[in-house]
Amino acid sequence: MAKFPITHVATTDLSELLHPLGGQRMDLPGFDKEFVDFPDYIVRITDRIWHERNVELCLKYYAEDSLIHTQGGQIRGAQTVVDNTHATLEAFPDRVLDPDNVIWSKDAPQPGSDNPVFYSSHLITSKMTNLGPSEFGPATGRKVKVITIADCACRDNVVFEEWLVRDYATVVQQMGFVVDQMAQKLAKEDRDAGIDLIRHHAENHATVLDAPVRLTEKPETPEKKPYAFAKSFFSQIWGAKDWSKLAEFYDFRVDATYPGERLFYGHDQVGEFMQEMLAAIPDAQIKIEHVADIPYLGIARDIAVRWSLAGTHTGDGFYGKATGANIYIMGVSQFRIINGRIHEDVTIWDDVAVRRMIENARL
Repeated sequence: MAKFPITHVATTDLSELLHPLGGQRMDLPGFDKEFVDFPDYIVRITDRIWHERNVELCLKYYAEDSLIHTQGGQIRGAQTVVDNTHATLEAFPDRVLDPDNVIWSKDAPQPGSDNPVFYSSHLITSKMTNLGPSEFGPATGRKVKVITIADCACRDNVVFEEWLVRDYATVVQQMGFVVDQMAQKLAKEDRDAGIDLIRHHAENHATVLDAPVRLTEKPETPEKKPYAFAKSFFSQIWGAKDWSKLAEFYDFRVDATYPGERLFYGHDQVGEFMQEMLAAIPDAQIKIEHVADIPYLGIARDIAVRWSLAGTHTGDGFYGKATGANIYIMGVSQFRIINGRIHEDVTIWDDVAVRRMIENARL
């Protein structure tokens, strides 16, 4: 093994990310030897597919029977990934995907291979111009900047499962549309096509309610116990809705990003948003699906948490007049923990698709 450290995406220049020096920096059984470590694999296959426009490489780097989960439904198979990528580039031909961070873990093998599963939570900022038709309508000519988090389970040189969350509320707004009006339009199209997102996510909804995260105390050293920290944060704040605990989990200078271009400074602003959003789903429960973590500049820790929320839309306000609909949300949060508190919070889910579910219940 080379003596270079494992690639730390958040602190490495793009030229170094695309042209890493030295040989392999970690053991990657089943992966091509050209990749020096797992973050390198994620960054460079993304660059080849999207920036070099070698879209057919999806057939090499996605398993033939790969499964991609989104709030708007599932995508199955590498060829479908190819087709969807071409469609995205038709709508946004100048799309750029900048790698902001890759938080990763080495997980136990799963059936199908004796090799370990490598799991990545890839934080991406995309800049692009809407020059072609998209699912939202004809080209608008508008420029868009959007955050995506792609959580990928990989082994033997391919992505075999992915959980993709993109801030479509921001995309819709920057394209010049009103989010609720777009959700209404898409819900009508769903109805005409026989699609019901509430029914589609019914099993996910039930799974969350069957095994929500249990109330857990915050560990004394969150940087050393990231999973325990995630359990305590989501159980106390999102689950129990104990707003008095916000200052225990958030630094008073926290910068937070949430769907729909919502940017907050300080735990007071984050808390106000959470209270408004969760008041619409007062019985919301949270299930933690996966936690990964990596060091950040010494004492800090970057933590990625994929989570699911389930509840009932019985509160007026954030999502309009209550419908009584069952709501399921697939989200990913990336936290930067310093001295036991969250200094940066990027939490993303597809709020357009959530509102599609709600609008479907109104039809």
